[in-house]
Amino acid sequence: MGKLEKKITDSKVYIAGHKGMVGSAIFRKLNSQGFKKILTKDRLELDLTDYKAVESFFETDRPDIVIIAAAKVGGIQANIDNPVDFLLDNLSIQNNLIQNAVNFGAKKIIFLSSSCIYPKNCKQPMKESDILTGELEPTNEGYALAKITGMKLLEAYSKTKNIECLTLIPCNLYGPNDSFDLSKSHVLSALVKRFSEAKKIDSEHITLWGTGVARREFMHVDDLANSLHFFLANPPNLKTINIGPGTDISIKELAHLIASKVGFLGQISWDSTKPDGMLKKCMDVSQMKSFGFNPEISLDHGIEQMIKIYNNLIN
Repeated sequence: MGKLEKKITDSKVYIAGHKGMVGSAIFRKLNSQGFKKILTKDRLELDLTDYKAVESFFETDRPDIVIIAAAKVGGIQANIDNPVDFLLDNLSIQNNLIQNAVNFGAKKIIFLSSSCIYPKNCKQPMKESDILTGELEPTNEGYALAKITGMKLLEAYSKTKNIECLTLIPCNLYGPNDSFDLSKSHVLSALVKRFSEAKKIDSEHITLWGTGVARREFMHVDDLANSLHFFLANPPNLKTINIGPGTDISIKELAHLIASKVGFLGQISWDSTKPDGMLKKCMDVSQMKSFGFNPEISLDHGIEQMIKIYNNLIN
């Protein structure tokens, strides 16, 4: 990994969404690497949907580097129930941050996107050039549209303003500070909770959402933070980069893996009346690898960590 120039580690870095799973991982990483001027604001201090409030913050603090890890997130059902909120809230957050970062002299913006921006029937593995080549998965279309808009806004600014912009597109994430609230949690954390609870009460049966045939890539959030640090040290000549291991697993396989690690011995059945979302999402990470970055945390290790985190929360 390239050594960060002193001027980068001395830069003012604002992490929007620093208390979330992604933002907190980025904070930990940059703090451990000697960044001395990390700016943060929680929701009570700064409402990111309020343009005037965001403008005032940027006018006062004028960060050099802006990392956008703030977003309204939720599971499949939450996205289905509230598509307007997921679109409008995320558009507001992104637009307010990006516009004010540009207006008040930021030199670099890194935007955290999502693999849900790829078309529903995208060829596999999904390349960055496949974005906007087909219809989106309807169960999270609002969220995806917002993320695509943020990416395109950054591309436009990078062409017209003296600012370096990069969008990172991670696969499915998990890790410390993920929510175990089943209405908000990511799939891996949700499964850890479901199986842990079933094991605790010696349940003989558990029913899970969908058919289990959908395939997903999973990456520990610390690997995403490592990738962001890597690309700060080694700026790519690209605007958009997929981040992930490049290998996938079915939800059914993941469920059985988590069940075995929790010690759940009961029967697992599937509620096929619930949507699976995209049946396969595996990203082409050849561009990421060409720069020399590779995720390091194994899925086995990550699952064991998440089980410990959940057990510590409830005990």
